[in-house]
Amino acid sequence: MSPGPPARVSAYVEAQRRVEAAAEALGLDPGMRAVLREIKRELTVHFPVEFDDGSHAVFTGFRVQHNIVRGPAKGGLLYSPTVTLDDIRALAMVMTWKSAVVDLPFGGAKGAVICDPRRLSLAELERLTRRFTTEISLLIGPDKDIPAPDIGTTPQVMAWIMDTISMHAGYSVPASVTGKPVEIGGTMGRDSAVGRGLTMVTLWSLEDLGIDPAGAAVAIQGFGPVGAACALSLAEAGLRVVAVTDSRAGVLRSEGLDVQSLAAHVAGGGRVSDSGAGDVISPGELLELDADVLVPAAVQSQIHAGNAARVRARVVAEGANAAITTDADPVLDAAGIRVLPDILASAGGVVVSYFEWVQDLQALFWEEGEVVRRLEQVMRHAYDHVRTIATDQRLTFREAAYRIAVDRVARATAVRGIYP
Repeated sequence: MSPGPPARVSAYVEAQRRVEAAAEALGLDPGMRAVLREIKRELTVHFPVEFDDGSHAVFTGFRVQHNIVRGPAKGGLLYSPTVTLDDIRALAMVMTWKSAVVDLPFGGAKGAVICDPRRLSLAELERLTRRFTTEISLLIGPDKDIPAPDIGTTPQVMAWIMDTISMHAGYSVPASVTGKPVEIGGTMGRDSAVGRGLTMVTLWSLEDLGIDPAGAAVAIQGFGPVGAACALSLAEAGLRVVAVTDSRAGVLRSEGLDVQSLAAHVAGGGRVSDSGAGDVISPGELLELDADVLVPAAVQSQIHAGNAARVRARVVAEGANAAITTDADPVLDAAGIRVLPDILASAGGVVVSYFEWVQDLQALFWEEGEVVRRLEQVMRHAYDHVRTIATDQRLTFREAAYRIAVDRVARATAVRGIYP
């Protein structure tokens, strides 16, 4: 059994450390650094929700905007019993850099409600969503802040948010959220966007490293919407997905898993470990497998100083935001492991969310092939830019990606100036 992580550093402090490192390397002045490392605004709300039996409880929710210099805030909405305001601050900051590194005209935001959606009926979930939307409606909208699905939320939740905002406005406002069902302005290709984007940068990186992707072994920690999408996309590209875990346990089969069947099993309510698809392993054991590619696609801080030295993959594609801590990065780098950082590897979701927003504003929609073509164009440009900076300046991919992103936001801040 692998030891647990060291005492956890604040997720927000971790996020600020990455910004400070990039800002120092770029030679930014103290005033600019202060602007970039702090949250612009955050809203905490406490609101009652009535349950089906007539009782009620008060829930707590957050919406945090880190930076909106380059455009409206963009970021997901989590429903989780363990999420904290500190987590949301950190994730909002990550969204700023994720949008910037792929050069989208967005800032960064994140939101959450502290709840366990699995314990709520569909009607209770709808009431919670509509009330929370109303509570944060002063911040969100197509020109201000555009939520999207994340852990614990779904396209249906986004539909309720969009409808609530539309009822307040008196007319339909489809561009107020992304990740919606296609029937009300969602885009084709959104569900698979994170997996497709991660697969693209992984394939390009394997090519750079001289690793044949045909049959390359992949281990994926996390089999929620992001992890499953990554597994399906990587398998479709010809890689051999040998291990997958959910939050409790998973399966290992060196010959490769039938990812389609496993996804169907989980979609039907089963757990990865009871699928019978392979030998049962723990999420911690998966991180230490001898694989060509490791995809931590579960939650943050999974690879840390306590286990980084035991990671044996040649490429780590960070599918989940902040899955690797700052103290693990130098350990992985010293071992010659290429890390494709979250702000690049998992940017496919925000890229296609941007496409959805644009289509909604124009009321002109694209076929899925067009969405995928445009996604590849954006991801290729971002990957090549990061690789060039990393190669020319002898940096890790994370260092290069953060310098690109922080520089873009700093330049926009400087051009706009300080109001008044």
